[in-house]
Order: sequence, then C-alpha cells, then structure tokens
Amino acid sequence: MITRRSFATRIGAAFAVGGMLPEMAYAQRAMVHGNLPKDMVWLNANENPLGPPKASLAAMTEILPFSGRYHYQEMGDFYTTLGHSEDLQAENVLAGSGSSEMLHAAVHAFTAPDRPLIVMYPTYEGPPEVTRALGRQVIHVPLLPNYAADVHKLAEAAHSQRGALIYLCNPNNPTASITPKSDIAWLVENLPSEAILLIDEAYIHFGDSPDLESAMPYVRQGKNVVVARTFSKIYGMAGVRSGFVCARPDLIKRMEPYRTNVLSVIAMRASTAALAGKSTLVPERRAVNAQVRGEMNAWLRERGLPYIESQANFMMIDVGRNAREFITKMPSLGVAVGRPFPPLDNMLRVTLGTDQEMRKFREVFWRVYKG
Repeated sequence: MITRRSFATRIGAAFAVGGMLPEMAYAQRAMVHGNLPKDMVWLNANENPLGPPKASLAAMTEILPFSGRYHYQEMGDFYTTLGHSEDLQAENVLAGSGSSEMLHAAVHAFTAPDRPLIVMYPTYEGPPEVTRALGRQVIHVPLLPNYAADVHKLAEAAHSQRGALIYLCNPNNPTASITPKSDIAWLVENLPSEAILLIDEAYIHFGDSPDLESAMPYVRQGKNVVVARTFSKIYGMAGVRSGFVCARPDLIKRMEPYRTNVLSVIAMRASTAALAGKSTLVPERRAVNAQVRGEMNAWLRERGLPYIESQANFMMIDVGRNAREFITKMPSLGVAVGRPFPPLDNMLRVTLGTDQEMRKFREVFWRVYKG
C-alpha cells in the first residue's frame, strides 16, 4: 500500500513548483504507436471488457435498418426513462454524447471569467481543460493523504474565490479512490449559496465500499448538485457515446444551450435496453470486476508492490520509478496501459480487463519491472 506521508509529500512538492497536468484527457491511444502486436491488450482507457449487454446489442441491431431517419420524437420518452431510473422526472435530466459532453456543458453554464472552477487534484482532466480553454480560472485542491477529496478546502476555496462550480469525481479518476458519503454530505450543506457541486459518478457502479454513496438523493432534495452518469463503464458501451446529468430543472435549463450533439437513436435504444435490466446486470458486473480486482491486489501484495485501494474498474500501481518507462515499453510487448498522471509520476494506471488480459498484463508488467 502507498503511505499517506509519501503521498502528501509528493502532492506538496508538485504544488510547490506549480506543477499542472500537461496531458490532454482525450488522447488515450495517441501515446501508443509503432508496430503493435495484432493481439494487443488495451488496458489504457477504463473500458469494460464485457462490452454492451445482450439486450443492448439486440436493441441496436433492431434499430439499425431505421437509422436513416431522425428520431427526435423519441427524446421525450427517453428522458422519462432516464429520469425514472433515478426516481426523478424528465425535466431533471439532460442527455448527450457520453457524460463528458454533460461535464463540458456544466463548465460552460456555471463558470465565468470571474467565477472559477474548483477541482480535486489530480482528477479527470476534461472539465479543467475545457475551463482553461475558455480562458477561465481553475483552482486545484490537492487530495487528502487517503486520496479522498478535501471537502473542507474545496468549500473554503469556493467561499474565498467566489467559485461557481466544484468538480468532484467519485470514485476518482485516476486514483480509483472514493470520497466518503459523510464528506459529501458535509460539502453539500456547506456550499456557498451560488455555487454548484458537480459530482461525476462514471465509476460508481463498480464500488462496493459502505462509505461510497450516490449523490442522487441531493438532486431529489433540490440541492445545488448536478450528478453525471455514463453508459460507457458498467454498461460497457464507451463507443456508443451515451451519458446524462441529473439536477434541478432550473440547472438543467442553464446547461441545455451548451449541449452540442444530438444523441443517436442507436444510443437511445441501447441505453434504454441496458436500464431495463440494470437490477441484475449491475450487481453481476460489479462482482466480476471485484473478483478481477481482488486477484490483482493479491498478486501485487505477494510481490510487495504498493497500490491505491480501488473502488473502480481500474487501479494505480506504484512502480517505484517514473511510470513512463512502462507506458512506452509495454505496448511493443502487447499491452497498452494508461497515460501519465502528474504529479503521481511513479504510478501506473491500468484498466481491469478479463482474466486472460490480466494474465498477459502481469507477465508483461513483470518483464518491464524486472528490466
């Protein structure tokens, strides 16, 4: 395991020199190039190796012959379905091309030249990168030594800097760690009156900790909370591009103008079919992921390799030296792993794949590790 002291030292040093995240979040495979083996194992993008549910595959196959026409008339029913899946109404929902588009819409809607975005650090780079591209300020608040968000400092920054939007990923990407439900509850109750809390729950279905809880109840209570969800992860449909946010209707209205894509009928049908079976699908897939994760944890412990306890479908391993060596050397040996995540320079992010894929990962990883 990685100690709290070593993590705090690492984070503090990065901030002392003004370190920022230089990598863009959207170039997962751009760093993987050259003559690659035909049987490549892709463990670099937090994809679900189980792929789309059978019901979603059937729904997509059925609608393909009719995809030559627009299907705007289905949006109303689709929004109703999304809302009911979270005990909300259609007016509480905004859907788009994956949750990333919805995160971007929130940045556009709730930040301003004089109203910064406040983020836990490190975290998913999408919202901060969009904010900077708009010429708006991003305030980074380092994670706590246990890799949870420092909710007290997030609130403090929002009060002192007139922060308009706080972005909190739970479980967090890239650390796969969680912010406990008690901390989330404290943050909701201590938000500045004009601040919005945006909670990205892309990976929440993989978690099994009793300290992990969805923030959807705060949406139902009418709080200043926006919750983002995606069909890319537990439902295995990253390439389908379907996601949504839930919030009070007035917050949804503020985000609506910034949605740039029309969700395809294929994505709508696939998502609807997935939701219809979620009561059995989600726990089944969570269990599969937990088993793979447990086996990986045991393998690392046997070799004395530190790692961050994961509540997601990926994990971070401390390789004891700059992780770029693994990122660059492993693809030629048939395994692609995650991009760098400064300031966690010695940590390698790896997606949890199938049993066969993880066996190959361990083989290749150990070859590179041993030199």
